[in-house]
Amino acid sequence: MSTFSSVLPGSTGKELKILTYNVHSCVGTDRRIEPARIADVIAETGADIIALQELDVGRKRTGSIDQAHMIASLLKMESHFHPALHVEEEQYGDAILTAMPTRLMKAGPLPSVGEMRGAIWVQIQIGGIHLNLLNTHLGVRGIDRVRQVTTLLGKEWIGSQKFQAAPAIICGDLNAVPSSPAYKMLARHFRDTQLLAARRPRPTYPSRLPILRIDHIFVSDGLGVTSATVTATPLVRRASDHLPLLATILPGAAIKRREMSFQAVAGSGR
Repeated sequence: MSTFSSVLPGSTGKELKILTYNVHSCVGTDRRIEPARIADVIAETGADIIALQELDVGRKRTGSIDQAHMIASLLKMESHFHPALHVEEEQYGDAILTAMPTRLMKAGPLPSVGEMRGAIWVQIQIGGIHLNLLNTHLGVRGIDRVRQVTTLLGKEWIGSQKFQAAPAIICGDLNAVPSSPAYKMLARHFRDTQLLAARRPRPTYPSRLPILRIDHIFVSDGLGVTSATVTATPLVRRASDHLPLLATILPGAAIKRREMSFQAVAGSGR
């Protein structure tokens, strides 16, 4: 049975805005802790699906609040959170926010030396379309990033049948510039949205004077990309030490291509 047999007529033309944003525990470059400011930054982008990294949940250093839940509530969205670090009642990790129907597929740790890292994968339903989205925050050491990407490309994550059955988006703070081994490993399987867009790729870190392009959104073959922008308003430069990256995609192109391929195979009797 085809994964895409339930695609609704007319749904393939919908644009979808994807945002990846390292929020630095909602501590701005002015040292103020303001989850509401992060929500304001996200709201201004009009993003439909948001991948956040470096969120505090119940940590004394940031007021013991659930930052993932607070930001999602302000945006009138639901959140899926995965704690890469969990010490007693304090958690620190990554989240995916959206108002669309979602199903949590997997959340777990990645091999790390030093600071713990993890990833979270959800499947999102858009009309009748199913879309996989994986959010991660890779390590600062090159050897860790290679091990982490190797794990993500394995059979428990990206290499699984459930992940391969639908179009996919990989995003997050990869701590990896385009010349790095970890980036190149992902680029062999997915396409960098900043390279697909008409504009010149822009760096995302640090927010006050960005020089490094380490936050990325990758898409699987067939997903159309109409734009990829890095926002750098005065508000955004204060809100976090990273700039958010927003990509606008057309998921219908991949759906249509895969349906045609499935129908061709079915018609051949294989």
